[in-house]
Amino acid sequence: MFYLLITILLNVIISAIFKVFPKYRIDMLQAIVANYVVCVITGCIFIGHIPFTASIIHETWFPWALLMGFGFISIFNLLGYSTRVDGITTTIIANKLSLVIPVIFSVFLYGDSMGVAKIIGIVLAFPAVYLTTRVMGDDNKPQSLLWPILLFIGGGLLDTLMKYVQFHFLTSPDSQAVYSILCFATAGVIGIVLVTILLLLKKTTFQWRNVFAGICIGIPNYFSIYFLIRMLNNSFLQSSAAIPVLNIGILVASALTAILLFREKANVLRITGLILSVVAILLIAFGDK
Repeated sequence: MFYLLITILLNVIISAIFKVFPKYRIDMLQAIVANYVVCVITGCIFIGHIPFTASIIHETWFPWALLMGFGFISIFNLLGYSTRVDGITTTIIANKLSLVIPVIFSVFLYGDSMGVAKIIGIVLAFPAVYLTTRVMGDDNKPQSLLWPILLFIGGGLLDTLMKYVQFHFLTSPDSQAVYSILCFATAGVIGIVLVTILLLLKKTTFQWRNVFAGICIGIPNYFSIYFLIRMLNNSFLQSSAAIPVLNIGILVASALTAILLFREKANVLRITGLILSVVAILLIAFGDK
């Protein structure tokens, strides 16, 4: 239970930090790059050594780690931007409901069962995302669906890729740990190159507050993955139920945080979408039971 609760808390903290970035004029890209550097340092400390050796390029999962690193920084930037523009609740629901995509791929790639209840859950996921994003902005016009939809698709494809790599290539805890660090490192290198180009072109300026913001994200970001792994290795919940239960917890906790702390709008459409989200995840998770 502890691992489940702490993972939920860390995910909500990350979203809340993103939400306050505009108030302190934080550069999103610089903060996210610093975040990945912190993740790599923290990971190396945890495994007790630096895993970057010449032989690592010969690992079968090496090219997948590079691709995953690119996906990491893309989705994390999208997550941050969507949180700032569309709010915590909308962003978290769009991100967490993206689990329908790896569920669909699992049917074709791994022969997972697809019962009526699970199909209903997948169908319900789409109106759930729509309803939670159709809230009025300050100009009384519906907010754009673009960023939540991109987050929904991108997050789902990234989860699908992660499952594919783990299923085919990552057979030991050591390889899983090193793979995660390399993904973070790849994302960090890509980010550093982008920031350097922007600095040279004088499109942005370096500020130490962005580094501090990245540290604030990086520490909970790393430990959210660490405690997620611990939760999956714990007997409190079966692995097939752990992720959906975690997602439901994050959805509810994020919604409460957004409404109580950030005063986000809680109209009938958003509440209906939140309810449909919980129902959809439950049906997808337990539909074959």
